[in-house]
Amino acid sequence: MNSLFLDWRAWLAQPWANIVLAIVAILCGSIVGAERERKEKPAGLRTLTLVTLGSAVFTMLSIAITRDKGDPGRIASQIVTGIGFLGGGAILRNTGVVTGMTTAATIWVMAAMGMVVGAGYAMAGLGLSFLVLGVLTIISSWEGDI
Repeated sequence: MNSLFLDWRAWLAQPWANIVLAIVAILCGSIVGAERERKEKPAGLRTLTLVTLGSAVFTMLSIAITRDKGDPGRIASQIVTGIGFLGGGAILRNTGVVTGMTTAATIWVMAAMGMVVGAGYAMAGLGLSFLVLGVLTIISSWEGDI
């Protein structure tokens, strides 16, 4: 049971580890994406699922190509840069009102979650999914946003 909370690469054989981690990344993105879709936000189910899956795949690739030598952090830093660009596109300014900040932050945290899953920590990714879902729904209800 304790092994569920550790790196899944340690107890799943390749290529199954990467396949299972990709499926978990899709599940993590879908958990939060479904809530955003229900609220009709710009980044919904498909977007957040793809962001989470993409960052997980890039993280898995980073680990694979730098196994013997190299710096896996180089690809991770490019994920952060790319997601910043994507999130920046979600922020809109119109007549003195800025919208999309929560959408941009959600895209950002979903990429981080995908990186966690891609690194092998699937249970942490699932836990983060429910934590993000809780933050979005509880704070939204406090604000009176439907």
